[in-house]
Amino acid sequence: MSIMLRALWHSRGFIGGSVQRDFQSRYRNTMLGAAWTVLNPLAMIVVYTVIFSQVMQSKLPGEVSRFGYSIYLCAGILSWGLFAEIVTRAQNMFIDNANLLKKANFPRICLPAIVASNALVNFAIIFGLFTVFLLVSGQFPGAVYALLLPLLVLEVALAIGLGLVLGVLNVFFRDVGQFFQIFIQFWFWLTPVVYPAAILPPALRDLLVFNPMAAVTGGFQDVLLHGRAPDWAGLLPAALGALVLCVLGLRLFRKRAGEMVDEL
Repeated sequence: MSIMLRALWHSRGFIGGSVQRDFQSRYRNTMLGAAWTVLNPLAMIVVYTVIFSQVMQSKLPGEVSRFGYSIYLCAGILSWGLFAEIVTRAQNMFIDNANLLKKANFPRICLPAIVASNALVNFAIIFGLFTVFLLVSGQFPGAVYALLLPLLVLEVALAIGLGLVLGVLNVFFRDVGQFFQIFIQFWFWLTPVVYPAAILPPALRDLLVFNPMAAVTGGFQDVLLHGRAPDWAGLLPAALGALVLCVLGLRLFRKRAGEMVDEL
């Protein structure tokens, strides 16, 4: 682990340059350029807040704020979106960078770091705009907002661990990536993102303990909507799952790194 961390630190310039090139290439041939990084998330926030709070008058049980459901929805979708982006891109990171892996000499562990950094840049932009909305609308949760940081670390660790496992397996078994694309759609709807967990029957609600993202998105919703600390005890299974996946992913990566280059 210490060797990998040192390799990442020494390759920080390569990682930063890769993130910058990816960001620039995304908007290279567009008229508005990087302005789309603000316009796209801004449009999403406006749609969710206006449509659900003003047009549909959507309400959460026990929530009196007219923006309650919009905040609940944005908190869930933004946290889920970060997780899904990291995992989805990580499962193809070795395949997408096959030529680089064969020709260039660099620490292969940089690829998960680049994937996570790219996703975090996108998340920072859209979440920053969402935070501005909370401030302007008078819905900012206060000091408890700082508790989002450990939640974010947990979520990224969970996503990188799972993405690393899937990324290695996908090199040797290409059906893994295709299957996960289907699976993650079911996973989204099995996570209380667009609906509150309270509306589920007790039998189904008890099964949420086996869904690590239910606890993570619930933590974001607790902080941003209710202004309270997450259920740290409920997050323990997610933390344990993140640790197991990271260890398993790193072991798989170290054991199969040479074979992956030949397979690609």
